[in-house]
Amino acid sequence: MEKQPHIQLDEALAVNKAIVVGDPARVEVVKSLLDNPQDITYNREFKSAIGTFNGHKILVLSTGIGAPSMAIAIEELKAIGIESVIRAGSCGAMDTTFKVGEIMVVTGAVRDEGLTEKYVPKAFPAVPSSTLLMRALQQTAIPVKAGIARSHDGFYMDNNMEIEDFWSHKQVLGADMETSALYVIGGLRGLQTLSILNNVVPYKESLADGVNELVSGESQMKVGELQSIKLALAVLTEEE
Repeated sequence: MEKQPHIQLDEALAVNKAIVVGDPARVEVVKSLLDNPQDITYNREFKSAIGTFNGHKILVLSTGIGAPSMAIAIEELKAIGIESVIRAGSCGAMDTTFKVGEIMVVTGAVRDEGLTEKYVPKAFPAVPSSTLLMRALQQTAIPVKAGIARSHDGFYMDNNMEIEDFWSHKQVLGADMETSALYVIGGLRGLQTLSILNNVVPYKESLADGVNELVSGESQMKVGELQSIKLALAVLTEEE
């Protein structure tokens, strides 16, 4: 079997459920929750491992930052037989009620990135699998907020704060860079998808401080990271 060029995986894995994370270091956190975890490959931003959870085989793959990288991952995961994908990622708040370390289940995404319109016009909605979404919202073990995310392409544009303020007033709860690509391309390719995000940056506060604190292991953010992964695993492996 031929390996996919970027993720360097093939159908021989015989796995149909995957968790995707942005940061390759987060693969290790997922592995800590799996039975018999094994590393597979690490090519570019795509680090992968496999293990089991509640008897279900689970692939974990990092995707790096942004919609183009997520799109590559989704296309190649589909090619090796993946049917369900949950993103366990991080986001920044777009609302003052969304606190650091709280978990967001994304009910839909603003397509404010440039990649997905190369696939389909922006009238096409970026929405998750209803099955996975309902599983996440009906569970009671992990508190979550449900809301819309804005997926975008960057942080350092001169008018970034004005853009964030605009979307905040449209009831957008959080912002990331990958969910809209996951939802749009997953939908087009017939995958079940869901995005679960850990808030690492309070609204209108320092992006640098928030991301640096996550990297350094700030406690509340790390609790949120672990909770988002636990929820992703529970949703992926819930029996029909």
